[in-house]
Amino acid sequence: MPVRTLAVMATTRATTQDRSAVRTLLRLWPYVRPVRARLFTAACIAIVASCTGLVIPLVLKWIVDGPVAHRDPAGVWLGALYLLLLGSAEAVLFGVRRWLVARPLSHVEAEMRAGLYGRLQRLPVAFHDRWASGQLLSRGTTDLMLLRLFLAFPLTFLLVNGVTILVGVGIMLMQDWVLGLVVLGPAIPVIWTCAVFERRYAELARRAQDQVGDLTTVVEESVLGIRVIKGFGRHRSQARAFRALSVTLRDTELRKARMLATIWGVIVTLPELAIGAALVLGVVRVADAGLSAGTLVAFLSTALALRWPVDSIGFLLAMSQEAATATERYFEVMDEVPEEGPAGGGDAGPGSPGAAPGEARLPAATRGLRFEHVQFRYPDAPPGSPPLLHHIDLHIRPGESMALVGATGSGKTTLTALVPRLHEVTSGRITLDGVDIAALPRETLRAKVAVAFEEPTLFSASVGENVLMGAADDAGQADLDRALAVARADFAYALPQGTGTRVGEQGLSLSGGQRQRLALARAVVGRPEFLVLDDPLSALDVHTEAAVEDALRHVLAGTTALIVAHRPSTVLLADRVALLSGGQIAAVGTHQELLRTNAEYAHLMSAESGYSGCSGDTEDSR
Repeated sequence: MPVRTLAVMATTRATTQDRSAVRTLLRLWPYVRPVRARLFTAACIAIVASCTGLVIPLVLKWIVDGPVAHRDPAGVWLGALYLLLLGSAEAVLFGVRRWLVARPLSHVEAEMRAGLYGRLQRLPVAFHDRWASGQLLSRGTTDLMLLRLFLAFPLTFLLVNGVTILVGVGIMLMQDWVLGLVVLGPAIPVIWTCAVFERRYAELARRAQDQVGDLTTVVEESVLGIRVIKGFGRHRSQARAFRALSVTLRDTELRKARMLATIWGVIVTLPELAIGAALVLGVVRVADAGLSAGTLVAFLSTALALRWPVDSIGFLLAMSQEAATATERYFEVMDEVPEEGPAGGGDAGPGSPGAAPGEARLPAATRGLRFEHVQFRYPDAPPGSPPLLHHIDLHIRPGESMALVGATGSGKTTLTALVPRLHEVTSGRITLDGVDIAALPRETLRAKVAVAFEEPTLFSASVGENVLMGAADDAGQADLDRALAVARADFAYALPQGTGTRVGEQGLSLSGGQRQRLALARAVVGRPEFLVLDDPLSALDVHTEAAVEDALRHVLAGTTALIVAHRPSTVLLADRVALLSGGQIAAVGTHQELLRTNAEYAHLMSAESGYSGCSGDTEDSR
């Protein structure tokens, strides 16, 4: 089981044991409120339909004590007609109830799924670092399906069956209170069994749904990493891992089934025994002329009509517990604090661009991109651990390009991620033209700052759509053509449908160099004021690299850029170089100056160190 999944499960298991299913399910009310009228109408219709079924025993009593006792065939046929009409009315009413809830509940599910997706887009990168993708995927699919089913059936029928049982018991007591007390005898043990069942089943339901998330994660990772699995011949080990999780999930589901079978056995057996006892007692009383045959038939028919409402208690409670667990899992994500918070989510204020002084009046020392006493520690780092970055002071002047160089794992990628606020600084601040980025709404900040990551991510969309993600909504073909030209990504025009060609999931139908060039085109298409590039040329061949470098020089001449560099050719694109060592900026200067004056930099740039072949930082090198 993934470590981050274990961490998430550990934080939620205690709350699962103590939580109230009713209180948890009440959190669905804001989503249900817009369709409450139809749901309430459907519930009322279902109650009427169920109570209509309880009228049938009274008609049977009339038939037995009347037409049958008096040998009146016409009365029997009339009673049969009444029964047919009542049965038809019950069926029609239940059909109407089904029609009423189908469309609104599909809408509720769609709204909740859209809300979950929107929240995932707004949550910080640190959240996605902690959570397995399969756990998030299962919350948006399996859990929401369980909630729709709960709203469509158990929610209504817990109410309907409760009302039906009360009305039915009242009818039975009115028919004969002695027999009624006999039938009510199992009520206390059944209620106690349900209380015990509810608590234990909730734990199993939570465990099973978490295990579904783990299984989904393994499937997703296996599909995305199929080239690695095949390349290393690891399909058997992956199959074993999948089988182990499948067996664990199967065992949990079997435990749920055994528990459900146990409570169902109790709920079905005890009332059946009570009905049997009432039948024997009733027959004796009819034989002694203490009870009419029609009354006994009506009583037993009513008791048998209540079998379904009583028998269904077990699986209705089970479905309710699964829905409560699904609700809990859904709101575990929705309750996470999104990026739009007190720092950077409101209207323009004193520190926002609208309130900032004009760029022309800013002192030269405050313009450009500045890191001022910046420290950073990952949110999930152990307490007391030293920060990954500390005392970062760096100034990139307007129109200047600065290369960031450092050993693998020194934190270069993390430092660049602080500029677009993919991570928040622990202390200190970063400014763009004198404005603290924490005071900028993220939408404004990310319109100013464009990024290209070392691992280029493409989406299952066309080439053009992938590139224009980095531009304003009104960007057109001219912007696309310019960006492709800058990135030397002319290969896009030779694809089967040109720039309209869909690149497939993760863009794996393209080579690494092609994906990197498209990611670079996406970074420059919006003509950003500030550009952050994480080793943008690492996957290019020598000839393409030279062409892209030539084009990048023209782009960098009109922007302020921070470039993570892993080879001298990339460093030479920059005006100055900053050496990151030991979590802080150890030296700043031109390439030639640092070669002469800094032994660590000279070692990194030397061919013997093999640095030019490094693939750079990843999230694992933290």
